[in-house]
Amino acid sequence: MENTNKKIKIKILKDGPYVVSGNIPLVEKVITPKGKEYEFTDGALLPQTEQYELCRCGKSKNPPFCDHCHEESGFDGTETATREKYEDRAELIEGPGLNLMDDHRCALARFCHRKEGNAWSLTRNSDNPKFREEAIIAATECPAGRLVVFDKAGKAIEPEYEPSICVIQDPERGVSGGIFVRGNIPIESSDGHIYEIRNRVVLCRCGKSDNKPFCDASHMPAKFLDK
Repeated sequence: MENTNKKIKIKILKDGPYVVSGNIPLVEKVITPKGKEYEFTDGALLPQTEQYELCRCGKSKNPPFCDHCHEESGFDGTETATREKYEDRAELIEGPGLNLMDDHRCALARFCHRKEGNAWSLTRNSDNPKFREEAIIAATECPAGRLVVFDKAGKAIEPEYEPSICVIQDPERGVSGGIFVRGNIPIESSDGHIYEIRNRVVLCRCGKSDNKPFCDASHMPAKFLDK
């Protein structure tokens, strides 16, 4: 679903924060085990303003907001992510009932794992109606947008998200996760480039990603915790 509100945007400042404009709702979501699967549950209430700055260096004492610690720490926020389109960089996995694309951009949120199998095995067995349904859930619940599932007519199956930003917490792993950006919010690089607009992406907020501005799960080995 395309945004018509032209004020909605995330602007990345050079070696600085994410500047979010357009009155985009900001929430905290917690990765929560549910049997052998996972779900997002609601976390802390966060202040709501028309424009706000989110920390990108991982040093803020007022997370998730920027307090300009990046200036003192000498944070290098150089953006290194490819600017290729998703369809040009993603691997295609074909199944009998669905196709799956995977660009390997992982935030280790684990929603791709279901009780019946993972997104890849479920896709390969998608002639089974139950596995087909589970494959769709496994792919569409991936916050990073790594996985996109298509029907055999080539139509992407995507959840309908209103523009919003979710700060992720992952208490099972003892870390704080990235920033889940959903609902086709434009992300503008520090040099003015607009990254491919997508329904689901996760941005780095620990400052350690080798794929800035996107999360590459570096918050795990870094044991990043914002609390």
